[in-house]
Amino acid sequence: MFADLLSAAIQTFIRQHALDDTSQLVLKLNSFHGVPMSAIAEQIMGRKKAKEKLPMYYRTNAIVYPPGLNLEQSSSEHTARFKSTFVLDAIPQKDLCADLTGGFGVDSFFFSKAFKQVYYIEPNKDLLEIVQHNHQQLAAKEIKYFNTSAEEFLKSCKQSFDCIYIDPSRRSIGNKKVFSFADCEPDVTSLQQKIFEKTSQLLIKSSPLLDIQQALKDLLFVKRIFVISVENECKELLFLCEQNFADEPTIEAINLLNDNTHNSFTFQRSAERAAKATYSEPLAFIYEPNASVLKAGAFKLISTWFKIEKLHPSTHLYTADKLVPNFPGKSFKIVAHVKPNPKTLKEFFPQGQANLTTRNYPLTVKELRNKTRLQDGGEKFLIGFSGIHKKFLVVAEKVS
Repeated sequence: MFADLLSAAIQTFIRQHALDDTSQLVLKLNSFHGVPMSAIAEQIMGRKKAKEKLPMYYRTNAIVYPPGLNLEQSSSEHTARFKSTFVLDAIPQKDLCADLTGGFGVDSFFFSKAFKQVYYIEPNKDLLEIVQHNHQQLAAKEIKYFNTSAEEFLKSCKQSFDCIYIDPSRRSIGNKKVFSFADCEPDVTSLQQKIFEKTSQLLIKSSPLLDIQQALKDLLFVKRIFVISVENECKELLFLCEQNFADEPTIEAINLLNDNTHNSFTFQRSAERAAKATYSEPLAFIYEPNASVLKAGAFKLISTWFKIEKLHPSTHLYTADKLVPNFPGKSFKIVAHVKPNPKTLKEFFPQGQANLTTRNYPLTVKELRNKTRLQDGGEKFLIGFSGIHKKFLVVAEKVS
């Protein structure tokens, strides 16, 4: 099957039908050139996902895609590239790295650009063969492949590593999503001691839904925590653990942008606890921190650091009478305070379109849209939120 998918006829078919409804293809044809249409459809769907998630894979000829779950759980090219450069830049020696949960091999591929050699470990033989082939197509160098589990590899390998990476699967038996490290596969909490016999640097990836404070209780020697978003959508948490590190870890809220830049906000939990936010009614500008900052929990520090006022303890929007440069999030200028009345709003949204958002507001975005009869779109924003003493609805323009 693997070799058949790489035939010229099948590869041409996949590209020719890139935009087709794969469910319809499967209904129309049982097979093509002896290959089941379900297998070909899986390749078409994988390539569609790769167009945005893994553009380098998408542009490369004869890439083979795995079942959907393996592709879903893999890192995006954007986050994998960031890990291999910015995150791993903190590791002093870069000779040998082990990826204990190889999966679709995206992280291993980008790690191979940072390390002299990478060990890819994966118990699924079919997946390993796909990854090895893809790495050859991508001209990857110095990656060694081990068809075994993380647990067995750690038991048998005598090698020491400059860094070990692990991305535990967040699916349990029955394909249910799980979020604590102890419930993931493999259980990194039970492997930590063994891992630190092989390396002094451990990088762990987890779901953005993981509770950071619980993770700090479960993990050893956490030195740095990275909360990674791409275009303001939180994608993953990274825990960089250094053997015997005993100080307070830093938390780095990173928002990666499509122009290959990023903005960040770095702090420690003790500073957030000690910070004293100040509060105000809405002034000329409103500030909305990006998703990474909010996930990281820097609610009061944002107020003190940028000298802006919080609107309400639970709203997590901020305000100031001037524009603040380099704010890690969105900045809006208030145009008008309004009521959710369609006739009143027509003056500000003559095309009947607005970008609606609510924070700690009695109505959801859907409910507010129904009440105002505004469609999604346009240049201006309609923002509903709670202040200390009352609720507000404002028309605003995005300024950064």
